[in-house]
Amino acid sequence: MLKKLFYNILFISWMVFVTFSSLFSFEGMQMGSFAFRIPHLDKMVHFIFYLVMVVTGFFAIKDYLVHRYKASAILLGMVVFSIMYGMIIEVLQYSVTSNRQGDILDALANSLGAITGMFLTRSLFYKGEQLK
Repeated sequence: MLKKLFYNILFISWMVFVTFSSLFSFEGMQMGSFAFRIPHLDKMVHFIFYLVMVVTGFFAIKDYLVHRYKASAILLGMVVFSIMYGMIIEVLQYSVTSNRQGDILDALANSLGAITGMFLTRSLFYKGEQLK
């Protein structure tokens, strides 16, 4: 029960963090000079955001749904949710924010992170086991 609560809080916190980070304007804030010297850092951040989203999301919802669906279906559903969420965020950046812009390459990085999160979950947490 405590483990379930931990994953739920972690996933919800992560979703709030990703949403805030994606839609809030950081223009004019001092972010440190090293961050701007790393090529494509923002794509790496998008990749990691959605990789973690899939892993935490899967463990947050699997116990609620595992009696109805196979774990592999739950994991695939989490990947689809994450990819769709990333696309919605990119559209919101383009249409709602004044100084953020939606980017197809960000959506691609989001999607690749979500897919990698699926493979990471399968390989690290289910070593040698079939996701049923």
